[in-house]
Amino acid sequence: MNEKRFRYAVYIVIVILILLFYTKDLDLFGKNFYKNIKMIDHPDAIMVLVNKTYQLDDHYVPSDLETISISYAYENKQLRREAKDAFENLSQEALSLGFRIVATSAYRDYDYQKKLFEEYVSDKGEVYALECSAKPGHSEHQTGLAVDVSGSNDDYDEFESSPEFPWMKENAHRYGFILRYPKGKERITGFKYEPWHYRYVGTEVAKIIYDEGLTLEEYYDKYL
Repeated sequence: MNEKRFRYAVYIVIVILILLFYTKDLDLFGKNFYKNIKMIDHPDAIMVLVNKTYQLDDHYVPSDLETISISYAYENKQLRREAKDAFENLSQEALSLGFRIVATSAYRDYDYQKKLFEEYVSDKGEVYALECSAKPGHSEHQTGLAVDVSGSNDDYDEFESSPEFPWMKENAHRYGFILRYPKGKERITGFKYEPWHYRYVGTEVAKIIYDEGLTLEEYYDKYL
C-alpha cells in the first residue's frame, strides 16, 4: 500500500471512530429499549403511556372493564367502559357501510402477556419476539385501552389487505382511536408496523395525532 492510500485508510478509520463515539448513546438499533424502566404512577389515566420504557405494575387490572358485544368482537373480549362504547360505535358505523370490523384481542392481564411473550421467544426467538410482542407489564393491552382488529377476511395479521383497513385508517380517530404502531415509526415505538393494533386516547387527542401524523410517544414529547 502506497503512502497516499495508507493516509486515506487512516482517515477513514478516524472518521468511523468519531462517528461511533458521538452516536454510542443514540438508540440507532433499539438497544436502549427496556432500559431505565419507569413504573407508571397513574395507570387509570386514559392518556397513559405504556411502552418499552414505561411499565405497569404486575397486579394492575382496570376497574371498569366491560365485555364488547359479540356483534363486534370474538367471545369474551373486554375493554374499559369508555373505550368499549367507542369501539362498538365505530364497528356499528362500519357495519352500516358494509364493513366488518371485529375485536380479536383486547384486554390482557400481566400473566397472559407473560405467557404470550415467552411463547414468541420459544417459537421465533428473542429478536423476533421483541419486535412484535411486549414484555409483561409493557403491553398496552393490560390497560384495557388497546384493541387488535380483523376485517371481513377474518385474519388480523392480514387486516391491511382487507377492505376495512382504508376505512379504519381514515376514521378511527373520529371515535378516539389511533393506529398505535405506524409504518416508519419503529425506532420511536419500539414495535414493527401493526395495522391491526389501535389504541383509545379520546377524540380530541386522536384527531391531533391523526392530523399531524404522530405516534403517542411523539405526542407526549410535543404536548405533555
